[in-house]
Amino acid sequence: MTYLNITVAIAAKVATVTINRPEKLNALNRATIEELGHAFAAIKADPNIRVAVLTGSGAKSFVAGADISEFAGLEPAMARDFS
Repeated sequence: MTYLNITVAIAAKVATVTINRPEKLNALNRATIEELGHAFAAIKADPNIRVAVLTGSGAKSFVAGADISEFAGLEPAMARDFS
C-alpha cells in the first residue's frame, strides 16, 4: 500500500514507521490514524519482523496530538468518538 502521511522501512527484522507530517508537527488526522492501523496490522502479520519502532519526522515534534482542524465540522458526539 502507498501511504501519504507515513513511511515504513524494514531492515534486519525491524520495521520503522515514521509519521511524516512535519508541517503539521505530525498531528494525527483521520487519514494518518488509518494508515498507522494498516501499517501495524501488516507488521503484525509478517513473521519476519521482530520489532516495530514508531517515530516522527521533523525537528520540532514527535506527534503534536490530534489535528483539531478536523473537529471543526463534526457534531459533538462525532468529535468525542474521533478523539
